[in-house]
Amino acid sequence: MSKKVLILSGSPRKGGNSDFLCDAFMKGAQEAGHDVEKIFINDKKISYCRACYVCRHTHKCFQKDDMTEILDKMIEADVLVLASPVYFYAIAGQVKTMLDRTLPRWTELKNKEFYYILT
Repeated sequence: MSKKVLILSGSPRKGGNSDFLCDAFMKGAQEAGHDVEKIFINDKKISYCRACYVCRHTHKCFQKDDMTEILDKMIEADVLVLASPVYFYAIAGQVKTMLDRTLPRWTELKNKEFYYILT
């Protein structure tokens, strides 16, 4: 059964170790017959969460940036792959910012296979 796989490459460097491993994961998933999309987070405009909590009532963030499209794709995917280098014992800031912005619809991110690639 083919699955929809979304790879979120959180490295600030295209072609860096995390991104390289994303490409290897993508190749294997495609060879297994899955539909795969990779998003290079650093290429996207994702603003910080403002903690205004408007989204608690609307389930939409008031900010108009690339996160709306990314979150839609995350919800549609069967498999999520999150890749990040480890800086100071934590994920990269770009990845944390993206994860914070899932707040409006985080309860819809369930029943998925989830993989981490950490370098």
